[in-house]
Amino acid sequence: MQQDIVFSFFLIFSGALVLATLALYTRQPVLIAYIALGALIGPFGFGLIEHPESVADMADIGILFLLFLLGLDMQPSALFAVVRKALPVALASSAVFFLAGFGLPVVFGFTLQDGIIIGLAMMFSSTIIGLKLLPTTVLHHKHMGELMIGLLLLQDMLAILVLILLGVMEGNGTMPVWQPFAALPLIAAACYLIVKGALLPLITRFDRFQEYLFILAIGWCLAVAEAAKLVGLTHEIGAFIAGVTLATSPIAQYIAISLKPLRDFFLVMFFFALGAQFNLQLLSDVALPAIVLAIVVLGLKPLAFRVLLGRFSERRELAWDVGFRLGQISEFSLLIAFVATESSLLSEQGALLIQATAILTFVVSSYIVVFNYPNPIAVSERLRRD
Repeated sequence: MQQDIVFSFFLIFSGALVLATLALYTRQPVLIAYIALGALIGPFGFGLIEHPESVADMADIGILFLLFLLGLDMQPSALFAVVRKALPVALASSAVFFLAGFGLPVVFGFTLQDGIIIGLAMMFSSTIIGLKLLPTTVLHHKHMGELMIGLLLLQDMLAILVLILLGVMEGNGTMPVWQPFAALPLIAAACYLIVKGALLPLITRFDRFQEYLFILAIGWCLAVAEAAKLVGLTHEIGAFIAGVTLATSPIAQYIAISLKPLRDFFLVMFFFALGAQFNLQLLSDVALPAIVLAIVVLGLKPLAFRVLLGRFSERRELAWDVGFRLGQISEFSLLIAFVATESSLLSEQGALLIQATAILTFVVSSYIVVFNYPNPIAVSERLRRD
């Protein structure tokens, strides 16, 4: 049955209300309620929403706003310092996670090519999970928040490189491998000049008109996101650059507060779409390797970040905190699985293994953070930080 967008929104947000209420009463993370709702009423559940692709496309906007708001909380000088410090940790941890992700599938009978793609998908941590559970007002201006953002940005750049290499392996790569890395400083410099020369004077002149500032912020975020996509980066990196370059504005915090409800609206759809796209009927085919791989990811990632960050003079408590917050695989992993499957570089079972591992690690790592570390959706008053 074909539904219009209003009916789809009714199902998503009414269902989210019911399951989120149940989750809060039973002291569970609300993110799990949104994912469970997608699995229940999506095409592989009761089929009430047969085509979640349009919802997933809209949900991507929530990720852009999330990265934009994070950028608004970071000064450029602090960002450059933390990226330099995080670079060796990001490279070393990615190598460790690749080896683990490559070896286990091969042991379970997957081909070497599947093992390579799965290993690549295991290298990254979820920007959405990690930053959604990071308190905005408490940690973004602290060293831990800056360190996490630096690690995630470097992982995003590595993910872009992987996606480009997959295009080259398929034979359809039209973009040089070096282009995104050359484009990044150029687009950042251009955005800085535009903010200084045009946006800040406009903000100063029309700062009494709240609706205008709201539109300016959204327009700037989406414009830079689209520009980044055109030069070979991702929408998410573009949105983050838009936020960082606007962080020097005197009303950066006002813009951040204004956009939070809009961000949360789209993020509900993101987690719903994640659950809706998971094929429960084929789960038995990869259940055992997915469970084993998820256990390895959930145990190895916190330990690896603890050891690597400890070697660079980070406190043990901070290193464990960062490690558990980044103890899952990424939405980029799902994108890698999709691109590799479309290019016939990854089998259907391999793609399903990545999807199942993503869901399992998203769920379990969310539980770990929600019940043990400060976050905006903690069920404990002691840990709840907005």
